[in-house]
Amino acid sequence: MNQQQVRRSLVIVPTIALLVALAGAHNGQRINGIPIFMICVGLAFLINWLAFIPAYRYQTEKYYDLTGSFTYITVTVVALVLSGNFDVRSVLLAVLVMVWAIRLGTFLYRRIQQSGKDDRFDKIKPNFFRFLNAWGIQALWVTLTSAPAIIAMTATKRADIGAFAIIGLILWVIGFTIEVVADAQKTQFRKDPANQEKFIQTGLWSRSRHPNYFGEILLWLGVTIIAIPVLQSWQWVALISPVFVTLLLTRVSGVPMLEAKAEKKWGGQPDYEAYKESTPVLVPKI
Repeated sequence: MNQQQVRRSLVIVPTIALLVALAGAHNGQRINGIPIFMICVGLAFLINWLAFIPAYRYQTEKYYDLTGSFTYITVTVVALVLSGNFDVRSVLLAVLVMVWAIRLGTFLYRRIQQSGKDDRFDKIKPNFFRFLNAWGIQALWVTLTSAPAIIAMTATKRADIGAFAIIGLILWVIGFTIEVVADAQKTQFRKDPANQEKFIQTGLWSRSRHPNYFGEILLWLGVTIIAIPVLQSWQWVALISPVFVTLLLTRVSGVPMLEAKAEKKWGGQPDYEAYKESTPVLVPKI
């Protein structure tokens, strides 16, 4: 991404967030005339832009993922408290988002502490605008993925818990379990010095080349389904959450990057080629 594209992205990213905020705020609760959902979106960007300042000053990305998790937790708590909607659906959504954020944030933070750095930021950190753009993109990521939960918590429409909540919760539990188990299996695999130059193909990784990403997509689909009964009009923009997560992980920063890295390291080796041939990229084989 050249400088012109980066500066264009610095405008496009908050613009997309603003459009989603305007749509999601429709028929939503307000504080002093300001939609609570818009406050949450603005808070997501404020947190990340403030965190960028010391990160750029000290040229570190070690707190990037931790800041992302902190953003999820903060906007979720703010949405719940300001709306005053402590019904079962709102509390359930808040708990699911925060449990996921705490687990993933601490996992990624421990991983970067052990490895010392995140290779994705090597070329980005020295450039002010590129590094700033990364923090803005994280704020947009929080906005789009958490949209169903935040919109549902701040919606004026209320509905009893029913089939949507049960189905959504089941999907979230399955997705969360797959993600946690897959991450744990890969962590244990990497701890063994004998596996330093090997790729994992055991456990869930024998069923999918990226089971953790499949779990991630599934759990956000679950969150969205739980939110559906209280969505109205433009609030249906919340459906962007699982679509965005799927496209991000399968077309942008997830699968493509890791597949390219694996191909560079093991491509051509008979065992890796056999693994690719027999193991789906994303959806686990039964």
